[in-house]
Amino acid sequence: MNIVLIGSGNIATVWGKAFAQLGHNITQVYSHKLANACALANLLSAEGIDELTKLNLEAELYILAVSDSAIPEIVDQLPKQIKGILIHCSGASDIAVLNKFEQYGVAYPIQSFSKDVELDFKTIPFGIEANTKQNVDFLTKLFSSLSENVFPCDSEQRLAIHLGAVIVNNFSNALFQMAYELLAQHQLPFNLLQPIILETAQKVQNRIPRDVQTGPAVRNDDVTINKHLQFISDNPEWQSIYQQITDLIKKRG
Repeated sequence: MNIVLIGSGNIATVWGKAFAQLGHNITQVYSHKLANACALANLLSAEGIDELTKLNLEAELYILAVSDSAIPEIVDQLPKQIKGILIHCSGASDIAVLNKFEQYGVAYPIQSFSKDVELDFKTIPFGIEANTKQNVDFLTKLFSSLSENVFPCDSEQRLAIHLGAVIVNNFSNALFQMAYELLAQHQLPFNLLQPIILETAQKVQNRIPRDVQTGPAVRNDDVTINKHLQFISDNPEWQSIYQQITDLIKKRG
């Protein structure tokens, strides 16, 4: 299959390599910076371009792998005459943003990607949506060659998943950094917390998070909670975060 990558960032790089390994032909890589397009294109034996007017119109799949904010702008510039299926991979962008094209869809991976981190695609869930059943079937079959968990998912469901992913991934990582800084202030290494991070993540692989909640908030241990708040009294922002999450846990009991 001939595939065009529109974008040269993390997703374009990881997906491009994965599809190339499966024997698909990456024909072009587009980026508004030619050096970025060519850097990825060289890895994939493809052509690097920085003008959408040079886009190959005969490919079977076009993967729009750019930031959410850039999707509408790129869509406006894309030639309507492309013959293959155009897909984006955003969790927060509605499929309707692509409706000027004859064939379009979404393949949303529930995972964060980095160019230099190897991932096992088989374990990554992919939500699939498209403008026709035929295109849903096509995308489902294609992404099933990468993943063992490919499922139908409309735009509202995808937004719910994306928000959930932000909470468990981005928000939790921000809390990890907060804990890192707290320990560093007291000359302690962050790796002391890594076992409990792994254990917490492991518990929710097969149990409801509420059922494995521990800590002073779920026990209504106000003595310990107040000690914690006093301990970080020189950082009102941390106090506010601690108090809000504590209140959330208490309400859920």
